[in-house]
Amino acid sequence: MDRLANTVRPYAWGSVTAIPELLGTEPTGEPQAELWMGAHPGAPSRLARPAPGTDAATTGRAQDQDVGSPELRALSDVIATDPEGELGPAAVEKFGPRLPFLFKVLAAGAPLSLQVHPNLAQAQEGYADEERRQVPIDAPDRNYKDANHKPELICALTEFNGLCGFRVPTESADFFDALGVDSLKPYADLLRAHPEEAALREALTAILTADRTETAATVTATAAAASRLASDPTTPPAEAAAHAAYASLAHHFPGDPGVLAAILLNHVRLQPGEALFLGAGVPHAYIDGLGVEIMANSDNVLRSGLTPKHVDVPELLRVVRFEATDPGVLRPEATADGEELYATPIDEFRLSRYVLPEGAAPIHLPHGAPQILLCTAGTPAAGDLPLTPGGSVFVPAGEKTELSGPGTVFRATVVV
Repeated sequence: MDRLANTVRPYAWGSVTAIPELLGTEPTGEPQAELWMGAHPGAPSRLARPAPGTDAATTGRAQDQDVGSPELRALSDVIATDPEGELGPAAVEKFGPRLPFLFKVLAAGAPLSLQVHPNLAQAQEGYADEERRQVPIDAPDRNYKDANHKPELICALTEFNGLCGFRVPTESADFFDALGVDSLKPYADLLRAHPEEAALREALTAILTADRTETAATVTATAAAASRLASDPTTPPAEAAAHAAYASLAHHFPGDPGVLAAILLNHVRLQPGEALFLGAGVPHAYIDGLGVEIMANSDNVLRSGLTPKHVDVPELLRVVRFEATDPGVLRPEATADGEELYATPIDEFRLSRYVLPEGAAPIHLPHGAPQILLCTAGTPAAGDLPLTPGGSVFVPAGEKTELSGPGTVFRATVVV
């Protein structure tokens, strides 16, 4: 078992304070968006594991060193040296010689892009097509960075606002009408004129392909109306929260058609401990809050707005699932051994939580697969390694580990 030194990604939408507060460090004044844990090549965790042939006594502990220290090894390199030893034979047979998930702490201080992820077949087809056309992997208009799907799960550590899945078309039409903006009426009419799939497809297509100057004016009027309704004491609380969210989107992305597209989606406000699972084809966006996120190892994102980045409307429309869905807020399911599981239909990752009281007997963890343990509260211990909030450890497959409290620990592993 090894303590991890992890990289913080400074994306512009990140919170300046949330991750420093979790870690107990001083803010830098710059956004700190994501703390990555895992073996993703973009920013692999590092650990104090001696390289083959190196004296272990010369290698320090990860918690005492910066992530860039030359004395630390990338987790990706450690796994590549001995995949079966680190991941276990069953995981290697099922997923190949790599850790199939990326684990994060995500701190949204501003909205992320409105986006959707492809399913596995779509990702493989799209990646092969762009490779065949020799689109550079770092080209700004490239859609598929790899041939994998990207299901993901976000679990709130604070109140967390987001958008997830289409609402029933007539509900979105009623929402457009309530705003009282004349230029929204054609979208409301489309949503009422067709069966569900066609209504959602035509409305989203119309929003994303409309004249940008006219759309910008509509977004401005929509934001003003949403702000007014959000502060109106007669507006029901859930609707007021949604209006406030859409007004916030327009504040951060003035004139962006993604603001109108967002109104087609369910607004969700998670409480700490609640989670959302985001499968292929489900449009979504995170607005603000701190959470624990886990996803399959992929960088494939199709954007539909709320971003200055490339928006490929035809490819987006090919990937989106045009069906109304309940956001399906997940709450952890308690098991007999104290584990609280966030159940999903995905094998590449499995997320659970342990809330460990003071003085309770240690909990012995399953050890048939690789796992990353993340502390989010208290001062628990993983074996003989004490943890503090934001601290994490990698446990190779086959290594027996126990947790003791007090504190909260999230466990990320795979299903084998």
